[in-house]
Amino acid sequence: MGFFRKNPLKRDLQKILGPSGLLTEKADVICYGFDSSGYERFPSFVVLPETIEQVSKVVALCNDLGVPVTPRGAGSATTGATVPEEGGVVICFSRMNRIIKIDPVELTATVQPGVVTGYLQKEVEKQGLFYPPDPASLAFCTIGGNVATGAGGPRAVKYGVTRDYVRSLKVVLADGSVIETGAGTAKGVVGYDITRLFVGSEGTLGVVVEVVLRLVPRPQAVGTLAGLFPSVESCVESVSLLFSSGYLPRCAEFLDEKCLGAVSASMPMKIDAESKAFLLVEMDGDELSVRQQLQMAKRCLQDAGALSIFEPKSQEQRQEIWKVRRGLSPALKGLGFDSKVSEDVCVPRRAIKEMLEYLYSLEMGRPVRIFCFGHIGDGNLHVNLLFNRMELEKDELASLVGNIMKKAVELGGTISGEHGIGLAKKDYIDIELTDRLLALEQALKKVFDPKGIFNPGKIFKG
Repeated sequence: MGFFRKNPLKRDLQKILGPSGLLTEKADVICYGFDSSGYERFPSFVVLPETIEQVSKVVALCNDLGVPVTPRGAGSATTGATVPEEGGVVICFSRMNRIIKIDPVELTATVQPGVVTGYLQKEVEKQGLFYPPDPASLAFCTIGGNVATGAGGPRAVKYGVTRDYVRSLKVVLADGSVIETGAGTAKGVVGYDITRLFVGSEGTLGVVVEVVLRLVPRPQAVGTLAGLFPSVESCVESVSLLFSSGYLPRCAEFLDEKCLGAVSASMPMKIDAESKAFLLVEMDGDELSVRQQLQMAKRCLQDAGALSIFEPKSQEQRQEIWKVRRGLSPALKGLGFDSKVSEDVCVPRRAIKEMLEYLYSLEMGRPVRIFCFGHIGDGNLHVNLLFNRMELEKDELASLVGNIMKKAVELGGTISGEHGIGLAKKDYIDIELTDRLLALEQALKKVFDPKGIFNPGKIFKG
């Protein structure tokens, strides 16, 4: 009882959440102190709310005491966005995981933040609907996390990213009050677009506790092609031809030679020894349209000089290819290097070839191997630097990453296409944003979070 009197935060949190809704022991909270980035910092407490009211009371309490609050989904972020940099309280939404409503007339789904993205997709598809955003971690990442980071995925080239599907939000602000942003209609232009401000804000402005998502009708058919190319240049050329053909693929995914070599044994197709690049293309629509689109896609790949083109003969083969593609990043960790840094720069399609050439030039004379894959259809390249810690100085690594960011911006791109900033990229944010823009964003942060309790240490320097 003495400890409870000395620690009013613990005592009051337990009153709000009950004994099963609060984790306090180091062995229990330790797994909430890291994500897929490699950063680690452990919270003092982890709360597991089941209601919006509980979240509201927790946030108000922490704000009164000046205690940091870090919202957390599944911890699949790659930038340290969910790492509690200054300790404090982590709010984990694993128990707020209900699909509240799927509305086939309004074409919306109302969900709690802990709903797993892949589960939502399956549920809406049962009703002939479609939720397009599909991050690689969709089997375990959550809608709340997707909203916080502005997640994308392979289908973004045709359908857009998470922000394009968020119609409205319920958000707990720093004082514990709950606001509802957006409208219950397909159209709405009253006041500032606060909804989009929260999407991608990485939990630094408020805590999202409910999301209304836009849905679209499920496509009748999907067609898939995979092409192998004798060079990166010919692969990039096939993408240019494809986008000039008048058809828009729903996915256009790229693997370079090194990535292809890392997963070739798992592919359900023969990999030619001279293959230097791989392209996975999907088209969707009605049955007749998909057949026409695939024919056009084949011609584009052939005209660009594809060595071979593989068309899956079954849904199982198609899923096999996607399993390999989605598992590529973890597969790279098994290549014998003790360190891996992943970046997700995005450039205009016309600049993809130049960006790739620049990336590969960075290997020369350095103890680092660069593996590139990603959503080539929208210029979003996942750049993976593999190295051994004892062979690459921290300053040299920081310089390499900085040069990659600078090149992306120089080519008209961005330092992050879908992963956000978090801890990993905050030192590079001024490469893209001017001092004036940064000042405006930091001023917005103070409006929503005067005491700075929400996910401190993220996005901005200092």
